[in-house]
Amino acid sequence: MCMFFFMMIFNLMALSLVRKHYLMSLIMLEFIFITLFNMFYLYLNFFNFEYSLGLIYLILGVVESSLGLSLLVFLVRKTTYMYVNSFNLC
Repeated sequence: MCMFFFMMIFNLMALSLVRKHYLMSLIMLEFIFITLFNMFYLYLNFFNFEYSLGLIYLILGVVESSLGLSLLVFLVRKTTYMYVNSFNLC
């Protein structure tokens, strides 16, 4: 269990360090999602709960990643820049 907390801390640190590049930010968010899913799965396994909640969590993760990638494709086609600092969101 301690390993997952270290993974979460390292993922959050990596997210704060590579936040300039949009694709790397998405990858770090996916690593955070995978770490949380593993913690959630172990929790459900430990207390002998049903795994349908884990399946719902995975579905939400797939939707989140597909929305992130579609936003990346839209921004690259619109601005031809992949760096967050160059986005003019206002």
